[in-house]
Amino acid sequence: MPPPALSILPPSRFFPHPELADDDGIVAIGGTLHPELLLDAYSHGIFPWPVDEDTPIIWASPTKRAVFEWDEVHIPRRLRPVIRRDQFRVTLNRDFVSVIRGCATAPGRRGQTWLTPAMIEAYTRFHELGFAHSVEVWQNDTLAGGVYGVAISGLFAAESMFYRVSNASKVGLLYLLAHLRQRGYALVDIQMLTPVTESLGAKEISRREYLRRLASALKLPVTFGKSLTVGPEEVLALDTSANQKS
Repeated sequence: MPPPALSILPPSRFFPHPELADDDGIVAIGGTLHPELLLDAYSHGIFPWPVDEDTPIIWASPTKRAVFEWDEVHIPRRLRPVIRRDQFRVTLNRDFVSVIRGCATAPGRRGQTWLTPAMIEAYTRFHELGFAHSVEVWQNDTLAGGVYGVAISGLFAAESMFYRVSNASKVGLLYLLAHLRQRGYALVDIQMLTPVTESLGAKEISRREYLRRLASALKLPVTFGKSLTVGPEEVLALDTSANQKS
């Protein structure tokens, strides 16, 4: 008998059902990063998790999945003045390649990232096909930080972020969240909870709950859009519990 969640999503063409993952959340090992496989994987709650160029690709669906909920986003008090002052200029899809390379090579990342050259090439192609998107954070005309991820219908899977100037990645992520909320996205997946994302209100849900919500999100006629239409006010409004007078 298939697992109960199996009926929620149509069967994958390439992967076992995510609830058949092992204790480490591994669904499959091997294959390529061809766009067709990536699209199928994300549409079934699975994502690639390469180790290095010499190790077969791991495809994962952990038992716990980190997400952002629209009514639980938190903006730390010290970050609000940075957003209000409009210290950074934020753009969409202006320089995807520099963002994904920044995620692999920013201070502290070199040699300690799963963003292999093959991953960078594959997601750049995914971007060219309209599925991967970037948020760039500029200080003057210099790229200070950024975020990139994958958008499929009402799902946005944020993949990685980086900064070269303090707070740039957090500002980029919050602008991304405000943009996604305005566009009508229902599920914002960040895969793994980190201290930074937890400080901004991210939480973990079960894999089964994630798959249920994914099935609903994939039915939504949502698009990412071509330009950023949110500003500091919309970003600050994400934190509905905050006293905006601070």
